[in-house]
Amino acid sequence: MSEDLRLTFKEMCAKFDVTPRTLRYYEYIELLTPDREGRARFYTARERARMELILRGRSFGFALEDIRQWLLIYEHEGTEAQMRAWVDMANGQIDELVEKRKQLDEALRELTRLRDETVEALAAKA
Repeated sequence: MSEDLRLTFKEMCAKFDVTPRTLRYYEYIELLTPDREGRARFYTARERARMELILRGRSFGFALEDIRQWLLIYEHEGTEAQMRAWVDMANGQIDELVEKRKQLDEALRELTRLRDETVEALAAKA
């Protein structure tokens, strides 16, 4: 596929494995702005690159509003400002994920302990 090729709405959903509802929502909150011809939407290389960034940001746990703000910085201030904003956002997200990992590890320890106690109680009754 040529990089200058425009994708239709359906092709965009298939390429990025997203639902039509998700793609429409990303347009609604102005993360994506496809070319429009009548009711048809077409997605350029720019929109595909933005979609890759959106999905990558989501996989790291970023909120859509944070991603939207980051993309706006790039449009208005350029690459260096975007990179600085990204570093700040990444630092914050790393801190948040580390905290979530601690909470998850504690939950796993407690669940394992309770399960083991229950297994021992069942074995004592047998």
